Amino acid sequence: MKLAILSCGPNAYSTKRLCEAAEQRGHRVKVLNTLKFSIDLDQEGPDLFYRQKVLSHYDAVLPRIGASITYYGTAVVRQFEQMDVFCGNTANGILNSRDKLRSLQILSRHNIGIPSTAFVRDKNDVLPAIERVGGAPVVIKLIEGTQGIGVLLAETVKAAEGIIELLQSQKQNVLIQKFVAESKGKDVRAIVVGDQVVAAMRRVAQGQEFRSNVHRGGKTEAVDLSEDYITAAVRSAQILGLRVAGVDMLEGRDGPQIMEVNSSPGLEGIETCSQLDVAGAIIDYIAAQVDFPEIDIRQRLTVSRGYGISEIQVPEGSTYVGNTISTIDTPENDINVLTLYRDAKVIPNPRTERVLEAGDRLLCFGKLESMRAMVPKKTRQRRRPKVEHLSAEA
Repeated sequence: MKLAILSCGPNAYSTKRLCEAAEQRGHRVKVLNTLKFSIDLDQEGPDLFYRQKVLSHYDAVLPRIGASITYYGTAVVRQFEQMDVFCGNTANGILNSRDKLRSLQILSRHNIGIPSTAFVRDKNDVLPAIERVGGAPVVIKLIEGTQGIGVLLAETVKAAEGIIELLQSQKQNVLIQKFVAESKGKDVRAIVVGDQVVAAMRRVAQGQEFRSNVHRGGKTEAVDLSEDYITAAVRSAQILGLRVAGVDMLEGRDGPQIMEVNSSPGLEGIETCSQLDVAGAIIDYIAAQVDFPEIDIRQRLTVSRGYGISEIQVPEGSTYVGNTISTIDTPENDINVLTLYRDAKVIPNPRTERVLEAGDRLLCFGKLESMRAMVPKKTRQRRRPKVEHLSAEA
């Protein structure tokens, strides 16, 4: 395998370890500065130049994109994707994880534990938002902060108001997040590679510091995760579209609370703490997947008139409850069931004899007209408000 590592820091620990692991396994590897690429687009197809020369062929790319170059870095990764080069992380996955609000918005619909979070712009919405997430103390975060930068703990409502007002006056977008008291000063980081957690550690803040990041002096210890933490970490990475990720979780009373998902996790702390070859696990995964580049389904389906992908729900009282998938997945319907979602379970390529239950969701590809007839009429769900407040017409 010929591997390119996209990095502006060739001497960084993580970059050097990934190169070392690749070379030990007999792969050819080169570190390419992300900012030295030129992107060419024309009718003949996408192309890349590196330092004014046409880029030679690579089998795979592993992006290590810093937050300061997110836009250009993901553009380069996206170009590799269009050239059918396998990317350790996709441009879309990197963008999803880089924005804290965006990542929590995506995770919030998938029955994954996250701290209660609010995002507001109007100063009149600040107090109600603080109340909705559980009241003071609250955590205030910049949407694109890294390594604990831009994460503040406000002990009182007054302090929270002042911090938010100051940050908003500087044109900063901030999140208001519930303070998970039982996890104060500690969190768990899991390194996800593919569908496995290959290493995990607990980070513990020192002194009066509540942020546990290693860059802020936090101490680390190896930890064996229970199945619910492993499942939460893997599902979070996959839902955001990441193949390689560092998933940070708070240890809440009700189980794991996803705090952040990092698309370019540092390897020094986790390898030192766990004594595991995390870099090697990443290289082995890429080598095993290199023949399966990312396919943008939306692009491919635009050439199929009348066909597409849709999610069909099976509500209580549906005629499909108690029947098998074979009643949907038929040549007459021209529909193929790709995945069955049942509670928190994901069942790919389900057997046609599997019996459907109320609440199941089916991801299907096929004739849109046939699927349209199967989609139940949407009913607006009435939600119990978190706090007593006057309703208003939007």
